[in-house]
Amino acid sequence: MKKLIAGVVLGVGLTAMAHGAGDPQAGEQNAAVCAGCHGQNGAKPIMGSYPKLSGLGEKYLYRQLTAIQSKERNIAEMTGILDNMSDQDLQDLAAYFAGKDMVVSQANPDLVDQGSALYRGGNMATGVPACAGCHNPTGAGNEPAGYPALGGQNADYLVKQLKAFRDGQRNNGSNAAIMMDVASKLTDAEIEAVSSYISGLN
Repeated sequence: MKKLIAGVVLGVGLTAMAHGAGDPQAGEQNAAVCAGCHGQNGAKPIMGSYPKLSGLGEKYLYRQLTAIQSKERNIAEMTGILDNMSDQDLQDLAAYFAGKDMVVSQANPDLVDQGSALYRGGNMATGVPACAGCHNPTGAGNEPAGYPALGGQNADYLVKQLKAFRDGQRNNGSNAAIMMDVASKLTDAEIEAVSSYISGLN
């Protein structure tokens, strides 16, 4: 009987981990410090070059928080902020922000056609795959794979990150290798267009 109970407890634990081990209510307690830069609920950053955290996906957010805490991903503005948080604290923060709604930005109308073509069809001539393949046609991402929801994200932040991938500055984690390869084939004009388009995706 004890073995059966232990098996059930283990199974429940593994299921919880598979679907996110964070507690959003606990995460809210630590989220106040984040609001100074990322805005209430992580939805309205004080600068366009800062990311919206709301709705990005729990798995993705947790991976980035652990990478920032361990200095695997260096972000000067985040220095020291996560140092005293436990792994559970990071899981809780990820769950909290993942459960909030993304506030959609406004795409530049002049860049919509080019941005849409890249996002949905890529660029066959230069080997750029469609962003929609990993990040969903609506920009909702792929939670099981840890691919972030991008729809509505700040265009300035997306430009900054695509260039960081392209330049090899953002190289943490296995998914970064995918993005480094994709971004290496993008021109500045393409980065600007697709980032603008994504910012207006809902």
